[in-house]
Amino acid sequence: MKAGQRIADVLRQGQVGAMVDLRGWVRSKREGKTHAFLDLNDGSGLAGIQVVLTRPDFDGQLLALTVGTAVAIAGELVASQGKEQTVEVQAQAVTVIGPADAETYPLQKKRHSFEFLRTIAHLRARTNTFGAVLRVRNACAQAIHQFFQERGFLWVHTPIISTSDCEGAGEMFAVTTLDPRKAAAPASQPDFFGKPAFLTVSGQLEAEALALALSNVYTFGPTFRAENSNTARHLAEFWMVEPEMAFCDLQGDADLAEAFLKYVFTQVLHRCAEDMAFFQSRIDPNVLANAEKIIHESFARIAYTEAIELLHRSGRSFQYPVEWGLDLQSEHERFLAEEHFGKPVIVMDYPAQIKAFYMRLNDDCPPERQTVRAMDVLAPGIGEIIGGSQREERLDVLTSRMQACGLDPEVYWWYLDLRRFGSVPHAGFGLGFDRLVQFITGMGNIRDVIPFPRTPLNAEF
Repeated sequence: MKAGQRIADVLRQGQVGAMVDLRGWVRSKREGKTHAFLDLNDGSGLAGIQVVLTRPDFDGQLLALTVGTAVAIAGELVASQGKEQTVEVQAQAVTVIGPADAETYPLQKKRHSFEFLRTIAHLRARTNTFGAVLRVRNACAQAIHQFFQERGFLWVHTPIISTSDCEGAGEMFAVTTLDPRKAAAPASQPDFFGKPAFLTVSGQLEAEALALALSNVYTFGPTFRAENSNTARHLAEFWMVEPEMAFCDLQGDADLAEAFLKYVFTQVLHRCAEDMAFFQSRIDPNVLANAEKIIHESFARIAYTEAIELLHRSGRSFQYPVEWGLDLQSEHERFLAEEHFGKPVIVMDYPAQIKAFYMRLNDDCPPERQTVRAMDVLAPGIGEIIGGSQREERLDVLTSRMQACGLDPEVYWWYLDLRRFGSVPHAGFGLGFDRLVQFITGMGNIRDVIPFPRTPLNAEF
């Protein structure tokens, strides 16, 4: 069977009188005395196309044309009598490709809660909301690659299996070939890699090695956190975008992050205008305004110390304490981005004690106020969306930082080698891709912007 035409193309470019050959799934069926009407959708766009079936010519097939049925439609484009679209299909032939039992098909033409749809994640992409989410997700991914490729970055593939913890948090999934149902293996039977191995929490360390040979690189792939967080912002398996730039400092890192977000949002608004209008009307009335702020506003830039002072002076009562040396919480980040500045803000120079070992120590800081060249990009509506830093390029300082964080430098021997042989200032950042899609679409729960979410006690599909 050959592929049919895309419904989105037919609606956009089809001419009255043209013959069309379509494939898709029945979203709804309405029967009148002289005609029956199908809403046919193939996922190529938010809108389906109306198919008109003349009665009694197609009466013998109407019973089989239930919601969810996959069909092939051959017919002629005619001027639509309705207001929703300019053309519709006058069917000449209808073929049922895959039937759907009307009694058991779980997606009927009504509103379903997102909680319910998570229980049928294998079917939820057929709904308007999740079709739109996945089209926006695709546009985001395409824009990310275009942004970096246009700037001469190389897309590199870092390991999914790792023996080091980039973040130092210890929340990692173990990788083993040993059967946990059996007694502990004898010492003579080592595990597959001969040492503890884990699913990666970040490709950053390996990306640094490649940047110190290729100058500008980026990763875009799955990462994993064994963090027992049942929140609307956390996943156990998610996708990360991580550029690394040699001969770059924190200011250059921040400049790239700002340009990156502006580019992605611009491309999504251009490519997915219909879907974004849907999110604006059905999900979050601030979606387009937030996007416009990202695109058109220059991001504010402040030091962490200034952020703490602004929070103190706000007169607001926050749930979490505001104190120098403590990390900013989501409520603090959103106050800064949404209320104080009213636009995205980049917070820089965080206390060393709350940041990872690889971040470069700022010079001339008193010990009790030691900071690192780190940054977080905070956006209205979601808070932190990007985290990055200038990396520590000095061997002695990096070694001391590892030891202070309780890490064994011997485990990171190859990472330290990068500081022994041709070390240069370099910087990078990480962006949670799923959180970006959540922000762009206004979806309230991150589990609803990835096709098959992995969360504590949930790996059903």
